[in-house]
Formats: sequence, structure tokens, C-alpha cells
Amino acid sequence: MISPKTFLYDVREGVAWITLDRPERLNALTFEVYRELTDAFAALRAEASVRVVVMTGAGRAFCSGGDVRDIIGELQGRDIQGLLEFTRLTCELVRNIRLLRKPVIASLNGTTAGAGACIALASDLRVASVEARIAFLFVKVGLSGADMGAAYLLPRLVGLAKATELLYTGDFITAEEAHRIGLYNRVVPGSELEAETRALAETLARGPAFALSMTKEMLDRELDISLDTALEWEAQAQAVCMQHADYREAYEAFMEKREPRFNRRAGEKE
Repeated sequence: MISPKTFLYDVREGVAWITLDRPERLNALTFEVYRELTDAFAALRAEASVRVVVMTGAGRAFCSGGDVRDIIGELQGRDIQGLLEFTRLTCELVRNIRLLRKPVIASLNGTTAGAGACIALASDLRVASVEARIAFLFVKVGLSGADMGAAYLLPRLVGLAKATELLYTGDFITAEEAHRIGLYNRVVPGSELEAETRALAETLARGPAFALSMTKEMLDRELDISLDTALEWEAQAQAVCMQHADYREAYEAFMEKREPRFNRRAGEKE
């Protein structure tokens, strides 16, 4: 049972909604928020009722990064082992988002910066409000732009040249620019963000969970392999999917001229 203290959590229509809830601090992350988010994404692997996860923020920001008072100030007195304990925690959050074999949608309602930008980057899809400017601003505070997987994931979305620029400068870019370079999947007016996100999430939740899980796994596994290896892995993955009940359901629905009902439990009838 996922019952966080530091953010809001709700499940509707197969979609888990995680809402960062520190609007007065632009949803800046604390040590406790990091830990609870990391644990939540690990626990979501076993939540059978959840087929899609949405992350968003309360107020006018998605997430402004680590809290200056609660994290950055406290880190000033740590030795290298203490600092590594923290940086590895932040990376564990990204790892757990990527290891979750369910679609993760970042619904970006406003300012998205630092660690918040990395959380959005680690998500599978990004639906953004026109107000959702984004920055990987680590260099602005004397840190490497390579943080929480940014130097690995960002070039794969926007290309090496653009990723280098974003990580070198730490500058904010507009939602329109983020969409143009492929960082955002969709950009909509702020008043339409929740509805757009919900429609996408519920469409995916009604889709074949096993096939989506396999797709996410293969997208991750094929980032650093040869084409020949990728083709063999995809042949094997597809053969496994062909043994799943959802594949037969899609076929039968087509033959019967009806919408498929994916993700049915054994014994469940129409």
C-alpha cells in the first residue's frame, strides 16, 4: 500500500497520480520527498491495479529542483561519503522510474528545473503547459550538467549538440522550444493540461499492459547495442508477446468487429 506523507497519491481508472505538493516552495524536493518518491516507484512494480503513472505538481511549478534550505544548505557540511549517499539517492529515483515497466507521464504544469527536469526526462512521455519552461541548471550552481542521468538520457531525446548546449548553459527554454527539439511530446494551454494528460494516460491504461511493458523494456535495453542484437532481441520479445492473451484478444476483437478488452484476468468474461 502506497501511503506517502510528502506528496499526494491517488489511483483512478488504472492511473496512479503523483502530485508534488509543496507549492509555496515551487515543489522543491527534500530528502524525505526523494526517499518517498524512490520507494513509491519501487512499490508501483507490484501494484497490479496501476497500469500508468502520472507525475505533476501543485501550484505554478512542476518541480524547481532540490530545496536550497533543506538539501543544498545541509550538504555543505558533508564529507565525500555523505555527499555520495545523497547523489546516489537521487540517481536511484531515476533508476526506479526507468525500471518501472509501466508508462510514466510527466504532466508539466509550470517551472521544471534541476532535479525536476531530470525527473521529467526520466519519464516516458512529457505533456506540458505552455508555461512549463525547463532548465537543467546544475552548472548555474557550480555542479556538473551530468546529473541524475541527464548526460545519458538527454542526447538520446534531443541530440548531442542540443543536449550539450542545454547542459553547458543551464538556461531555461520555453515549452515551444522544448517541443520543437523533441523534449516535450505535447504542449497545450494550461487550462487543458489535466484533461490532455488524463486522456493520454487513460488511453494507455486501456491498452495492452504486457505489450507496453515489453516496449518500455526494449526501448531501454536497445540504447547501447548493435542493430543485429536489437533485431534478435525484438524477435524474441515479439514471440513472447504473441503467447500473451492480449494478442489473441486483439485478433478476436478484429474478427468480431469490436473494441478489444485488454488486461483481463483469467476467467473474466465479456
